[in-house]
Amino acid sequence: MFSLLSAMATPEASGGAAGSTGSMMTTFVTFGLIIVIFYFLIIRPQKKRDKETKEMLAAIKKGDKVVSIGGIHGTVLAVKETTVVVKVDDNTRIEFSRNAISSIVDRKAEGTSASSKKKAKKEEQVSAPETKSESAAVEADAEKKDNN
Repeated sequence: MFSLLSAMATPEASGGAAGSTGSMMTTFVTFGLIIVIFYFLIIRPQKKRDKETKEMLAAIKKGDKVVSIGGIHGTVLAVKETTVVVKVDDNTRIEFSRNAISSIVDRKAEGTSASSKKKAKKEEQVSAPETKSESAAVEADAEKKDNN
């Protein structure tokens, strides 16, 4: 009788092992998908933000208008290796750690001239196709007059 029970139990045991392997694979695939989702939604954007912040802090120059993480607005007077001296008022100067600067509000005139050059270049590129279409229209008008 015992041998009959064990013979009947053997196919069920092997079927159960195959089912547990399938569910184990499903679990690994699910965890893999969760890790990929976390990477693209949380980790990658945070790394990008950190890189932009690091570049911004490295590019701080004298004359830039900045905002600290505490909300204090001022103009950079001196840039040291790890700190920045910010002029807040006529007679008030505060020395901040570079990491305490949250954003650069207004660049020095050199930065603005570079951006204005880019804008002027874009305007030239936009106006150039208009000039071609205008010249094509003028040529078409000239042809109509010649035909009449």
